[in-house]
Amino acid sequence: MTPVCRAAARLCLLHGWAPVAEAPLPDGRRADLWVLTPAGEFLVIESKSGLRDFQTDRKWPEYRAWCDRLYFAVDLDFPPEALPTDVGLIVADGPEAALVREAPHHPLAPARRKSLLARYALLAGRRLALAQDPEAALALMGALRVE
Repeated sequence: MTPVCRAAARLCLLHGWAPVAEAPLPDGRRADLWVLTPAGEFLVIESKSGLRDFQTDRKWPEYRAWCDRLYFAVDLDFPPEALPTDVGLIVADGPEAALVREAPHHPLAPARRKSLLARYALLAGRRLALAQDPEAALALMGALRVE
């Protein structure tokens, strides 16, 4: 996880949100942070290492299909005027971050939200179980290589 992404994840925790890093989404994309809020909203936070990273990334609009709000997380050196105004903005300063601009709300359809909630819970639960039992993670990796 990049320093900017780590700072954004810490900000999520301070807000009482549950971030999952490098989360695979249903369309095959991978969100830097896929976040569930206590209100049941899904957020995607796309971390950018610099202006060139943003300028060469054409996939970020596709994340809107999997969240209620979309954010960019950048460091202090990033020129915020380069980012679109219809996304939220999180700015990292070392290990800390601040929510500079709230993202517009684009509510998910109820059926999609239900499907995503199950996907999110399974992903987060599996990661927690493997983090609590590293030997199981090694055994699982070994079993997957055999198959």
